[in-house]
Amino acid sequence: MVTVLVPGPLRGEAGGASRLSVPAAGSLRAVLDGLAAAWPRLARRIRDERGELRRYVNVYVNGEDCRHLGGLDAPVPEGAEVQVLPSVAGG
Repeated sequence: MVTVLVPGPLRGEAGGASRLSVPAAGSLRAVLDGLAAAWPRLARRIRDERGELRRYVNVYVNGEDCRHLGGLDAPVPEGAEVQVLPSVAGG
């Protein structure tokens, strides 16, 4: 199991949950595929129609930016914590 931490702005797409358990590990892609199977609306907010991470969404695996770990191929061990953070813009 992997725990996905859902930020406030995306909780509506996850039934209000702040933490989701996903029965997948191995790579970030596998975790996000598992997330998409259970919460497709949330998954569409994280990845685009090509399956790539959306430009303004940051994803961390155990506190490390996934883009420095191999992007969607980043290793995600069993018991890991994946945090999703949409960028906040304003002026």
